[in-house]
Amino acid sequence: AGGGVVLARAKKSVQELFDSTENPDIKIGVKVVLKALDTPIRQIVENAGLDGAVVVDKILHNDDDAFGYDALNDTYTDMFKVGIIDPAKVTRSALQNAASIAAILLTTEAALTEKPEEKPQAPMPQMPEY
Repeated sequence: AGGGVVLARAKKSVQELFDSTENPDIKIGVKVVLKALDTPIRQIVENAGLDGAVVVDKILHNDDDAFGYDALNDTYTDMFKVGIIDPAKVTRSALQNAASIAAILLTTEAALTEKPEEKPQAPMPQMPEY
């Protein structure tokens, strides 16, 4: 299913990982991932003018894995039947890359960045006289 439904449904498995680990560092990372997983669907719903929390709750309480919210038509539907799908490889890769970068940032004691150049503000153009 698409529209962020798969990521939102993945929260259940990630929550099990959170509950089963004792390592506080891992718990912090898993907590961040848990919060991020339903962000795409919440944003889609909020952009459509609805409450993201209500829609996510309704989707997660439905047993059909393909059940989701079609923001264009303002309906709950089978996401596969209406053609709203997220490519699994793209979604998985994005999540893996985000986790990898987060792990690097957590284990890095220092980071190098470029200092932004201070550019003077562009002057106002001359106004023609009439």
